[in-house]
Amino acid sequence: MVKLKLGPLPDDKPVKVSIELPAKLHRDLVDYAEILGRQSGQTVEVPARLIVPMLERFIATDRGFAKARRSVSENRRGQDIVLPGEQ
Repeated sequence: MVKLKLGPLPDDKPVKVSIELPAKLHRDLVDYAEILGRQSGQTVEVPARLIVPMLERFIATDRGFAKARRSVSENRRGQDIVLPGEQ
């Protein structure tokens, strides 16, 4: 069986999200929800509920983002930030 990156969804109150997706991406999301449901034994009735955990997982594993975030954080702590035009 294929191991998906996304695990079981937390049991929490759904949040209403309004977003336009390309038809292909929506079909992929529906397929992902179906496969995840089979693997976890947890039915995903609303595939849109996958969007938040997928984005969280994506951001958490994006090394470039983590590096840039650390760099910005270090600049904020160690130095005054000079805006363009200020010198």
